[in-house]
Amino acid sequence: MEQFFQATHLNSMSKNRLVIEERQLPLIDLSGLSNHDETVRRACVAAICGASSEWGFFQVLNHGISPQLVEKMRSEQVKLFKIPFERKASCGLLNNSYRWGSPRSTCPKQFSWSEAFHIPLTKVSDEACYGEFISLRAVMIEFAAAMSKLAGFLGSVLTANLGHGKEVIKNLCDEGTCFLRLNHYAACPISPEILGLVRHTDSDFLTILCQDQVGGLQLMKDSKWVTVKPNRDALIVNIGDLFQAWSNGVYKSVEHKVVTNAKMERYSIAYFLCPSYDSSIGSFKEPSIYRKFTFREYRDQVQEDVRKTGYKVGLPRFLVSGRGDLITGSME
Repeated sequence: MEQFFQATHLNSMSKNRLVIEERQLPLIDLSGLSNHDETVRRACVAAICGASSEWGFFQVLNHGISPQLVEKMRSEQVKLFKIPFERKASCGLLNNSYRWGSPRSTCPKQFSWSEAFHIPLTKVSDEACYGEFISLRAVMIEFAAAMSKLAGFLGSVLTANLGHGKEVIKNLCDEGTCFLRLNHYAACPISPEILGLVRHTDSDFLTILCQDQVGGLQLMKDSKWVTVKPNRDALIVNIGDLFQAWSNGVYKSVEHKVVTNAKMERYSIAYFLCPSYDSSIGSFKEPSIYRKFTFREYRDQVQEDVRKTGYKVGLPRFLVSGRGDLITGSME
């Protein structure tokens, strides 16, 4: 089994050398879901679910989060990251969640040229988390609520498409495990080989990304790395490992990474829709590609693999015996 994982990793590393092209992600206007015309509503659902199966990524317009709120959030984020490194690392801001680089990296290809704050939803309203950044709290509360609402809504569309109630995501997911991540990618004049965020898939149900116009996000599409062209008015949505497992491989959790920019810094904010740690993740139908597991078990296994090898294995660890031909996930 270990030989299989090593071979898969070597294969994934070779993909780094493939030609990179710029592509436009599927762009979906969510206003279609509330249109009075049923044909328009059905077409919008089909576009969401089709992109989740074919790309694992898509962009959304008319998503309910105002440009004014995005701008306020971005302004507060920039102010936060401008404070000196020593203060960010030691003053306990945002639930003492500041992280930089890749502590477990053993070589440059495993290192992420970035810094971030990871804030659980349960801590977003906690005044003690903000210190002198009083104005950040009100904006974070509003922004987190809007992202949470959108993530739950999109999750319900995806589960309903496979014949299950819209309450599936609501019943599985928990504010204690959902979180926001504020990212800052400093300009990196050292080498284009250093990544802002190493190749990976997301260990959640789905992720919503609000990024600036600098660009740098790349994803794997048709065995090639594709550069995602930024869209000022859109949010990016991507399927996570847990939705791939729950959908029995219908929806795809796709490898992605962030490349650095030699001259410009980049900011983004990601919302991660996660279940409670003890939630059982199983396929919506049988026969299943993956065995059942809890979110806690999945996270523990990912962390153990990263600690031992420097890389995430992810869903292949949870394949039902003899189903290796159906692997669609990959490693970090």
